[in-house]
Amino acid sequence: MNNRRRLAALDVAGLRLARTVGHTPPMERAVRAYSALGQHGAAWLGLGLTGAALDRRHHRARWHRATYAVAATYAVNQAIKLAVRRPRPQLADLPPLIATPTQLSFPSAHAATSAAAVHAFGHLLPRVPLRVAAAAMVASRLYLGVHYPSDIVAGVALGAVIGRIGAIR
Repeated sequence: MNNRRRLAALDVAGLRLARTVGHTPPMERAVRAYSALGQHGAAWLGLGLTGAALDRRHHRARWHRATYAVAATYAVNQAIKLAVRRPRPQLADLPPLIATPTQLSFPSAHAATSAAAVHAFGHLLPRVPLRVAAAAMVASRLYLGVHYPSDIVAGVALGAVIGRIGAIR
């Protein structure tokens, strides 16, 4: 088996694992609701705008720069999705648990904007809660069956790069 086939097999195995472990109707409802907050990076953009509006320590410029980094990550992610055009996973026995705005999968915008938020907002907010929230957002996409693990890895890498740029003081 060549490397591409091995990676594809690992992708499907990882997706199957995420779609079968820890699934109950209440958990699926909760994960669906949480994941919906990340659509188009909305949760992270809202966090940044709220932080800028409420910051009393005169860090508004940092909040704005970090928020722009998340927005830029989303824009770059969408451009890559349109260029790559990888279809979302289709497992006949495990259909996706949430609707998506497009049928394009690579890279994951939820993963990209979440990673960007961790890096861009990391100097403005407590890191542990921020990382937990981002990790949950990223994991939600596998749990719901709308991304392969490689979509997630690529999204996290993209977001980390752009988020670090947004964190430069």
